[in-house]
Formats: sequence, C-alpha cells, structure tokens
Amino acid sequence: MEAVRNIPYGIQQPAVSGQVAQLEEYLGVTLFQRRPFALAPEGEKLFRFIQPFFSNLDAIATELQGGKARQIRIGASTIVLRDHLPELFQNVRKKYPNLKIALREAYHPELESLLEKDELDLAVTLIEKKSAPGIHSLALLELPLVLLVEKNSKITAPEQLWKRDKIEEPLICLPGAEAICKHFQQGLAKLGVDWFPSIEVSSVDLIEAYVGNGFGIGVSVLVPRGSISPDVRALPLPDFAPVIMGALWQGKTSALLQIFLDELQLRAKRLA
Repeated sequence: MEAVRNIPYGIQQPAVSGQVAQLEEYLGVTLFQRRPFALAPEGEKLFRFIQPFFSNLDAIATELQGGKARQIRIGASTIVLRDHLPELFQNVRKKYPNLKIALREAYHPELESLLEKDELDLAVTLIEKKSAPGIHSLALLELPLVLLVEKNSKITAPEQLWKRDKIEEPLICLPGAEAICKHFQQGLAKLGVDWFPSIEVSSVDLIEAYVGNGFGIGVSVLVPRGSISPDVRALPLPDFAPVIMGALWQGKTSALLQIFLDELQLRAKRLA
C-alpha cells in the first residue's frame, strides 16, 4: 500500500490492513474497495471528517516544540551519506540537540520523486539544469568526470581509447538517466566515439568494485578529498563537462532546512 510508506512510525501493511478491517467491522460499513483501490462513499465521508485533524499534526507539533522542527528526512547517495553528512549532522545537533534524522539512500531520479511525494525534506545529489516544478535547487560543487581502470591496466590516458576503431573493454556505469552517464555520452559524441554501457550498477562504490575485479572500465567522478579503492586508478577527463552536486528541496524553506543548506554550503567551500 502506498499509504503505508507515508506512515513515519514503522507500521507494516498487515497491521494497517488489520486495523482498517476492525474499524469497518465496528462501523458496520465498507470504507474502501480493495482492488482497484477506491474509497466507498462512507470512506469518503470519514476521510473528509478526519483530514483537517491529521493535516495539521505537523504544524501543531512544531508549535508545541517552540516553533522549531525536530525531524528532517534526507536522501542522498551512499558516499554522501557515509563520508560527508556525519560531520554536518554533528554541527546541526549543536543547535538542535534532540534532532531526529531519517536517511534514505537513492539517486537523483528517485530522490526527486520522493521530494514530490513529500517523503523527503532534503536531497543531496547530482542535479540537472532543470528540476521538476516546485523543486528548488542549490548548486554546491562541480565534480569532474574520470575513467576508472584496474590498477595494473596498460591504459594510462583516455586518448588511448579514443584512437581505437572500436573499444573492446566493457563500460561500467550508473543507469543512463544519471547525470554522470549523460555527460559522459555527450562528451563521447563530441569526439565521435561510440562506447555504450555493458554493466550498469546502482552506486559509485560498485563501479570501483567491478573495475578493481577486472570486469571493465568505469566512468565516475572525482570527489575533493575523497578516496578511491587501491585496486583502481583514476584517469581525468578534462574535456568532458563536469557534473554538479547540489541540494534539492520542495516548498517553503524552514529554519531547520536553512541551517542544513548553510552547513552544506560551508562544507562545499572547504572541499573546493
């Protein structure tokens, strides 16, 4: 059930279905049609009655907490969540000691969808030039593209590949909708080179792992002060357009969200 994913209390679908069934038995009416899902007239009437109460829960909770929100939901890639946000959280918790943080691992297309569904408050991800209507963006860092080769590879520069009639090595990358892959393919097109993915993975960590194990050549980004696996080497791609790491959010910027945005900008400046 889509509704279950929006309940922040860890309640699972069987429990929700059981409670709804008990409510229907108590009232002696059917509240909704199961398949396909649709509210019955009685369900519509009940929904209109309870909606004003539940829609104001967040507002009254914030008011009771002295006007300060105490929870934030953040989505980002594994590397961002693991290597860059812990220090930021420590700084924010100095101002919000009781802050609750919910983290979601995902990449740009899914993160933007989660923002639109109000399942996230903030996403830190590679951003495109245009976001969906209602989504605000803040550019933080430019990240240059690199090729990753196995540490003992004889390839020492990308030009060795571009000169070939056909590149035989498998290309390992993120899904085609990701900014890294888009920019890489655009750069190849300008060079008149055809080289399409053979292995598609879900994270930069997996690209490094598969390159290090000899499955092919990967396309990734160079993160300032970041580290890569000792099993791979990074070859710069200076003629390829960099990607932009940034922050995405929807709607009004709360005081808590603004603090996170300020901290992200400070960290980006230090990294740059």
